[in-house]
Amino acid sequence: MTQRSIETFARNLWSHWKSRDDFLKAQKHVAGILALAFVGNNWPASYPRDENENAPMFWVMNVVILVAALVTMQHDANGSARGIQPLSRDQTEEWKGWMQWAFIMYHYFRARFVYNEIRIFVSSYVFMTGWGNWQYFEKKRDFSLERAISMWLRINYFPLLLCLVVGTKLDDFYIVPLHTTGFFVTMATAYVAHVLERFIKPAVQRNLAAIGISLLVHILFYETRAVNFLKFFSDEIFFRFQADKYSTWFGILAGFGWSYVKKAIQFYNTAPPATLHQNIVSVTQGAAGLALILFWYFMFGSIQDKFTYNPMHPYIFWIPVFGYLMMRNASKYLTEVHSHALEFFGRITLETYVLQFHLFMCRDVKHIPIVIPGSGPTGHILVKILNMLLTGAVFVAAAYYARKNTVVTQDSATDLMNLVRQYYRTGTWPSAEENEEGDVDVPLVRKQESPNTSEGKNDDV
Repeated sequence: MTQRSIETFARNLWSHWKSRDDFLKAQKHVAGILALAFVGNNWPASYPRDENENAPMFWVMNVVILVAALVTMQHDANGSARGIQPLSRDQTEEWKGWMQWAFIMYHYFRARFVYNEIRIFVSSYVFMTGWGNWQYFEKKRDFSLERAISMWLRINYFPLLLCLVVGTKLDDFYIVPLHTTGFFVTMATAYVAHVLERFIKPAVQRNLAAIGISLLVHILFYETRAVNFLKFFSDEIFFRFQADKYSTWFGILAGFGWSYVKKAIQFYNTAPPATLHQNIVSVTQGAAGLALILFWYFMFGSIQDKFTYNPMHPYIFWIPVFGYLMMRNASKYLTEVHSHALEFFGRITLETYVLQFHLFMCRDVKHIPIVIPGSGPTGHILVKILNMLLTGAVFVAAAYYARKNTVVTQDSATDLMNLVRQYYRTGTWPSAEENEEGDVDVPLVRKQESPNTSEGKNDDV
C-alpha cells in the first residue's frame, strides 16, 4: 500500500468507527483514575502496613460483609425457569466478591494466620478462568482473534497502564499473568477438542482427549526442568505459577463436567417423591461438602508453616473448592438466591485487586495512607476506622469506574477489529445508514463476565 492509500484507509476507518467517541471518553476517564492512583500511591503521610496488624478488626470487617450479604440477599423465584442453574453468573460474582473482600482485609490488617485460606481463594479465581471460559468455547466455538484480543484487553489493559504510570512491577499484579495464561490455556484446550471433532465424533470422548492432552502438557512443563523457564521472568512469577500450576486445568475439567452436574441436580430436585427425595439429597450433598472443607483444613489448612503447605497446595486446593460448591448449591432454593452486595464487589474484582496497591493502601501495598490526621499506627481506633472508610470509598469508586471504562475500551477495540475484518472481506465500508443505526454485523465480545526467594517476596498471597 502507498502512503496515500494508507492515509485514506486510516481516515475511512476512523470515520466509520462508530464507537470512537466512547473510546476517547473512556481513555479520558482512565487517565483520571491513573492520576488518582499515582497520587494515592505516593501519598506523603503513611506508615508501614506491618504496624497495622489487627486480627480482631480483620474478623470484624468480615462480619460486616456477612451482614451486608444477608441484608442484600434476594431470591429469584424465576431463577430456575430454564432449569436449575447451579453456580450461575450471579453466584460466581458473589463468590468472587466475598473472597476478594477477605483478600483485601487480609492485606490491610496483615492477617497472616489465614494465609492458607487466602491461597485457596486465589486458586479459586484461576479455577474460574478455566471453568467459565471452557463453557464459553464449548458452546460458542468462538476461537477468533477478536475474542482473544478482547479478553487480553479486559485482563491486561488497566493493570499494564498502572504499571507504566505508577511504576509497579507486574510481579506484584501476579494474578494478571495468571488469568491471561489461564485464558489462553483454556482456549487452546477447547480448540484441540474442536480439531479432534474431525476424528472423534462423540463429544465426551473428544473433550476428555483434549483435557487429557492439556494435563500431559501441564505435567511435562511443571513437573520437569522446563518450569525453570519461568525464572527468566522472575523468581516471584516462578513461585506464583507453580502455586497455581493446575488451577486452570481443574477449572477446565469442572467446566466439562458441569453439564452433567446440572442434570443430576435437576433430576434429584424434580424426581418423586419430591420433598423427601430433595431433602435427603440436599442434606447429604451439604454434609459431604462440609466434610471436604473440614478434611482439607485438618489435614492441610491448619499447617502453620507456609513453606510446608505451599508445595502441597497445587494438588489439594480443589478439595475445599468442590466442598464449597457442593454446600452452596445443596438445594434448589440455594441456587436461586444471591447477595447483590457481594455480586457488586465480585464484578470489580480485577480492579479492586490492582487498585488496593495504590488507593486503599499505598506505596505498592506496603503502607497505610493517613488521610485523616491522627489515624496513624498509634491513633484512636475510631479515627483509624474513619480513615479506612474514606480511603475505601475512594478506592471502590475508582475500581468501579476503572472496570466500566475498561469494558468500553474492550468493546470499542472489538468493534474496530470487526470493522477492519468487514472491509477486507467485502472491500467496502458500511453505508451511512448502517453506521448510524448500528446494523453492521459487529458483535461486541464481553467477558464471561496477588529477601526474593522462590516462595515469594513476602507473606502476601
